[in-house]
Amino acid sequence: MFRHRPVRSVTVVLGTALVALAATVPAGAHPSGTTQALPAVTPRAETAPLYDDEAGGNADADDPAIWRNAAQPDRSLVIATAKEGGLRIYDLDARQVQAVPAPPAAGPDDAPGRFNNVDLVHGLRLPSGRADVAVTTDRGHDRLRIHRIAPGRAGGPLVDVTDPAAPPVFSADQAEINDQNTAYGLATWTDAASGRSYALVSRRNRTTVALLELTPTAAGTVTYRKLRSLDLPSSFRLPDGTSWAPCGEPGELPQVEGMVVDPANGMLYAGQEDVGIWRVRADLTGAAPKLVDRVREYGVPGVYDEETEECTAGADPGFGGTRLSADVEGLTLLTEADGDGYLLASSQGDDTFALYDRELEDANEYEGGFRVTASADGSVDGSEECDGAAVLNAPLGSKYPNGLLVVQDGHDTPVAGDRAATNFAFVDLGDLMDRVDD
Repeated sequence: MFRHRPVRSVTVVLGTALVALAATVPAGAHPSGTTQALPAVTPRAETAPLYDDEAGGNADADDPAIWRNAAQPDRSLVIATAKEGGLRIYDLDARQVQAVPAPPAAGPDDAPGRFNNVDLVHGLRLPSGRADVAVTTDRGHDRLRIHRIAPGRAGGPLVDVTDPAAPPVFSADQAEINDQNTAYGLATWTDAASGRSYALVSRRNRTTVALLELTPTAAGTVTYRKLRSLDLPSSFRLPDGTSWAPCGEPGELPQVEGMVVDPANGMLYAGQEDVGIWRVRADLTGAAPKLVDRVREYGVPGVYDEETEECTAGADPGFGGTRLSADVEGLTLLTEADGDGYLLASSQGDDTFALYDRELEDANEYEGGFRVTASADGSVDGSEECDGAAVLNAPLGSKYPNGLLVVQDGHDTPVAGDRAATNFAFVDLGDLMDRVDD
């Protein structure tokens, strides 16, 4: 039933040039089994738990985006993916105001809709005028889904404006879609020079990142067309002259999920989960991507065990970084009023977050990190194994006058029985910056 056919797309394969480039990044010493002591911040609120089982609607929290209501900042929204549970929309009290279901399966033997990552486009030109939209990767159907944001609308603020004829992003047919090497990570980008809006989409189980232009139709819907794609490396030459590839299930390559574009310089930052953070032009042209930082596990050999479906790690040669522990996830951009700010990445393996300078001249220098921890009385949980994060440095009314950070919690507690739960934690950005600046 699940046949595989080659993807018919124009791909920029950088191959050996990228592998050689990765080897030029200086190796960092490994921590000796411990992680650096980092400042901690406690969330102000958290959403209700989501359960990835039939009783919970197969909902699994993953990736958030923050939409600011310019007219009424107190009524701003957090739009978040819940995998097969679709989208969840929350107010600033972390209360759900709308649930948007993922589309059903195309047929009885086909994969159902599964919303993976979400990002926003502001002021997209539609026939009815400009509108803010939420763009989501539907991993189950290998498509983008686009929802117009209509605050105050009866029934909820999100309205589906996806063109019914929108094509698969990577797959040639339904059989290939069912293989689920499909649309995965996502970052949106509007080119200031042309005013055109794009989505950068990664492919599950592959190293590919594709650039898609969002194009409104006369019917008021939104579709897209692929312009080009780029393949990041799947194996790397190490400083000792050996070759290394991250361990994974046979046939699967080290994928990218967390991505963000810096609008100030048009640079894309892409987190290759078992490798590190890459920087490349958002239009996927020009100089070869640069590996900004690596995970601690970079260069560690591993053997996949089919029985346990786990990788057994070998001896660490010491070529990894010191700030990120695989998987690297949840990339987001903290922009400050003076134009400075940080690239923020979640270090899933040690439940921390890393901050990097946005300045290219500083080579995205590491600026520190932090943790999101539970309150002392246990009324609000922290964040563990964070999949996705979003930050907005803008006043959001009386609740978050200094801005907001939203992070996914991969292990929400307390747990109801033996059901694994996930959710989203809301962190006051003023609280965070006070901790980081200290």
